[in-house]
Amino acid sequence: MDAEGAMGPRGPVLGLESSCDETAAAVLAPDGRILAEAVLSQEREHAVFGGVVPEIAARAHLAALPGLTERVLARAGLGFWDLAGVAATSGPGLIGGLIVGACFGKGVAIAHGLPFVAVNHLEAHALTARLPGLLESGAPAFPYLLLLVSGGHCQCVAVEGLGRYRRLGSTLDDAVGEAFDKAAKLLGLPWPGGPHLERLAAQGDARAVPLPRPLLGRPGCDFSFSGLKTAVARAVAQGAASPADIAASFQASVAAVLADRARHALEMLPDATGIVVAGGVAANGAVRAALTGVAGMAGVPMLAPPLRYCTDNAVMVAWAGIERLRAGLADPLGHNPRPRWPLAELAPAG
Repeated sequence: MDAEGAMGPRGPVLGLESSCDETAAAVLAPDGRILAEAVLSQEREHAVFGGVVPEIAARAHLAALPGLTERVLARAGLGFWDLAGVAATSGPGLIGGLIVGACFGKGVAIAHGLPFVAVNHLEAHALTARLPGLLESGAPAFPYLLLLVSGGHCQCVAVEGLGRYRRLGSTLDDAVGEAFDKAAKLLGLPWPGGPHLERLAAQGDARAVPLPRPLLGRPGCDFSFSGLKTAVARAVAQGAASPADIAASFQASVAAVLADRARHALEMLPDATGIVVAGGVAANGAVRAALTGVAGMAGVPMLAPPLRYCTDNAVMVAWAGIERLRAGLADPLGHNPRPRWPLAELAPAG
């Protein structure tokens, strides 16, 4: 067991996030209180390309992370010497950004003799709902269903304990956030497309365009969005409906599919204490409403962290680090970042 032991860290923990196109740092007290945090978006750097360029992202992380971390510590009234641990996202994600964040975190750990936690980005999302005080209803007890819906991930996961995850279903092609971005691009909307498409959809009729709802009603809880994307392209090319109507119909199809898959996932996890939804698509109002309906029918709560903690952030990384340090699961400094890192390969607590 690590020197921190099962008691957990005896002081604040620094969290670092650099897996994609947000550079983030946060400092949490051992009990999970957020002492300071900051997220620096790279949206301007990538917008001209219509998507994230890995090399540009890595260089932006390298330029921003040291100064951002110092500012966050200053806001918390702390120095590096006050820390009791460092947690950095080490996968999955874009390897350049992962290397920047993990190496910076290891440098802080070496310089100040601190334990280092290589955080799995997906586990950080899975554990966010357990952050004390984040949800009015309180932290969910294990096991619960995680619906992770973002630009890079679309999974139903049974969260059975720290380090104990069972994937119930995932996408067979595009992630749902990627489908939102592609549909938005077809409609001539700026990147990132999700928020722009939702605003346009509010002006349209969701019943105007008969778009497919892939795998709806099928057994299991896998997803597929490539056919829906193709149908949007066809609708745009035909010009038979307004962009607002296409956007509304697309959004309704996605919400219906996510709700159907979540319903099936709950059947596969009958003792689930709730549905936790995370990832950028969790910010979509239609998606939240559909999932709330599914949870209500199942008699469990739908738990969605505040929007700023659904997307990539360092608070979730620091909290995952605290949970792991409590379990004595610090990592060796030789741990290598992993662009692909399935949850099933994590070491379970105990």
